[in-house]
Amino acid sequence: MRFRPAKRPGGAGGRPRAMKRRARGMLLNGTGLLVFLIAVFPVFWMASTAFKPNTEIFSTTPKPLPAHPTLEHFDLVLNGGIAEVSFWEYFRNSAILALVTVLASGLLALMAATAVARFRFRFRTTFLIMLLIVQMVPCEALVIPLFLDLKRLDLLNSLAGLALVYVGFAVPFAIWMLRGFVAAVPRELEEAAAIDGAGPVRTFLRVLLPLVAPGLVATSIFSFITAWNEFIFAFTFLDDQNKYTLPIMLQFFFGRSGNAWGPIMAASTLLTIPVIAFFLLVQRRMVSGLTAGAVKG
Repeated sequence: MRFRPAKRPGGAGGRPRAMKRRARGMLLNGTGLLVFLIAVFPVFWMASTAFKPNTEIFSTTPKPLPAHPTLEHFDLVLNGGIAEVSFWEYFRNSAILALVTVLASGLLALMAATAVARFRFRFRTTFLIMLLIVQMVPCEALVIPLFLDLKRLDLLNSLAGLALVYVGFAVPFAIWMLRGFVAAVPRELEEAAAIDGAGPVRTFLRVLLPLVAPGLVATSIFSFITAWNEFIFAFTFLDDQNKYTLPIMLQFFFGRSGNAWGPIMAASTLLTIPVIAFFLLVQRRMVSGLTAGAVKG
């Protein structure tokens, strides 16, 4: 008596389905790669142009990579003395504003998001709708009102007043994003911590905060980029060059007779590096914070 081996489920029909899945995966990967190249190409061209001499920048046959790399544009930006204030003064001002915005907006948004997600109070829905409405108002429409407000508070031409404006713009978005992270944390974890004798503060720090950390990192990246790249308010509210930020520094390379594209690209490259460094510094905590709260609680 002969025994025939059992047929594998989906033997004949499984191969076409596997080929379809493979083709679909290749199509999606190819589309993602194409989108990535399109998005990265301007950054690549910016960095490449920063190392090109002027003869190659204004050549009628541009090349993607510099044939004769040079650092003269970076030297002009860093040590060329294009203004009365050095590059590092601008860098310090931008760094102070960005860090203050990240810390202040993150702290305020975390407390507000916890209150909105955990408690029921009057006008709660109205408050959430107002957060969305604030995000819809264009920044240009608020320049004059904010200018008058800072003038009354005697905060014009000061980094403190500019930081206050940046925090005000970063907080609504941060609250809206963190609210979803806080609401996704099971209440049972906080109740279990309370049963074990943990107080409200310890429960917040040891249970809720580690689980909300990925959202806090995402909002901090948004706040950092917003404060680091902002130009309109800084250019309007600041008068002294020693208080200018890096985006304002870029305007010194634009002139009536022409634009210095080499230094512009070099300064833009230097302006991009801290954003990338900040993202690489905090992105590791996005995954580590997903389960840390449950373990520590």
